[in-house]
Order: sequence, then C-alpha cells, then structure tokens
Amino acid sequence: MALSKAVYEKELLRLQTNLVQLQEWVRAEGARLVIVFEGRDAAGKGGTIKRVAEHLNPRVARIAALPKPTERERTQWYFQRYVEHLPAAGEIVLFDRSWYNRAGVEHVMGFCTPAEYQLFLRQCPVFERMLVEDGILLRKYWFSVSDAVQEERFRRRTEDPLRRWKISPMDLESVTRWEAYSRAKDEMFVHTDTADSPWYVVESDDKRSARLNMIAHLLSSVPYEDVALPSLVLPPRPAPTGYERPPKALQTAVPDHAATLRKP
Repeated sequence: MALSKAVYEKELLRLQTNLVQLQEWVRAEGARLVIVFEGRDAAGKGGTIKRVAEHLNPRVARIAALPKPTERERTQWYFQRYVEHLPAAGEIVLFDRSWYNRAGVEHVMGFCTPAEYQLFLRQCPVFERMLVEDGILLRKYWFSVSDAVQEERFRRRTEDPLRRWKISPMDLESVTRWEAYSRAKDEMFVHTDTADSPWYVVESDDKRSARLNMIAHLLSSVPYEDVALPSLVLPPRPAPTGYERPPKALQTAVPDHAATLRKP
C-alpha cells in the first residue's frame, strides 16, 4: 500500500533533519562521504538526490552530474575526471550517475570498445578499494524500476512541459534495449558488488518509499554522532544614527507582476 502524503512528508522531514546532523558530523570530523546514485532512466534518482540535498549546505554537500566527456577527457585514464570531483575533508559528494556509465550506457550503446569495458570491470573494484582504504565513506545505490513503471514515467515526461527536459532520445532508446541493460547491470554487479563497496538496491516503483528507504539506510550506515553547535544569540539592533534610504525613484525596480494577479 502506498504511503500517504502526510506520512511521507512527516518522515521525510525527520530524515532530512538527521541528514543535517550527518552533515555537521562530516564537517566536524573532516570525513569524506561519496554517495553514488545509479539505476535505469526514470528510476527516481534525481528526485531522491533533490530530497537528500534539499536542506544541506551547498558548501559542504554538492552534486556531481558530469556531462559527456570532452575529446581531451576521452584520452585520459577513464576514472581521472571523476577523481577531480571527490570530496576533501569535511565534504559530501552526491554522484548523479558516475564512473558506472561505462558499465551501462557506454557498453550497451557501443560508446566504448569491448576492451575498454573489460578493463573497467577489472579496474573498478580496485579503484573503489583504494578510495575506501584511503578513508572515504563510499555508498552505492542502485535504483530499480519495473519496465511498466518506467514506460509510464517516460510517457508523463513527454506530456508535461515542466518535465520534458528530463527525457532524451537516449532515454527512449533504453525502452527498446531493456534486456541489454538488464544483462549489463547483472554483469556489473558480478564484478563490483564487493565486500569493500557493496551495492544497495532501492526498489523504486513507489517513489516516496524509495526516497525514505534510501535516506534511512544511508543514515544507518554512517556512524555519525550529534555535533554540539555553538550557541547563537541575536544581538540587539543599535539605535538609529540618522541614515536615510535614497528615494526609490532613483532605482530600477522589478515590476510588480504579483499585483496583476490579485483580485480587485
């Protein structure tokens, strides 16, 4: 049974409050947290990332959503451009898709060679082990969606002008390559679901449940503690000393669009 909106929003707020506490612990302890969001198109990754980051300090927690590689980046070691976005001490990075592009879309669509794909499968566990051994907290979430729900979400995106940007010809291609993506995901898990950096699968046909489940698991998997914040006291406003604001007529004001919407 689907969660009611009221129950969902109440629990989301509680979890988001704990995410802020997690953020303060990361900052105070100088920890480095990497969260990888992967899964099929329209599986709900973007909406979950939005809820995770909604109340966090963008100077501490940032989203890394890399575009397709440039010609120069294509000549680099595959993981190189992702390394540039890893966190320093006291930072959280949320990867909206990640180095796993090579095991998914690049492999299925033929954007990499079979040799490059096999090299990735060999190197990825080693790369992630290096991150973990260096002290990075790495969490990997795979958002799983059924073919029927994915198709319905695609259909809504094509009809909604506010969501139209979320769908591309590449997304539509994934419908006809459903089984190819399934096999690629299974093969990826065989090589990269390791003890050092396991995959956590989020069932996401129900978006509300998926968001709550993912955030709750993240919070339970990081040994954070409450951080005592300094007490802040709002100082009294000093007495005026004669300052007068310049006339508003000397400034260029934004037109009052809202006034045109009010009933007479």
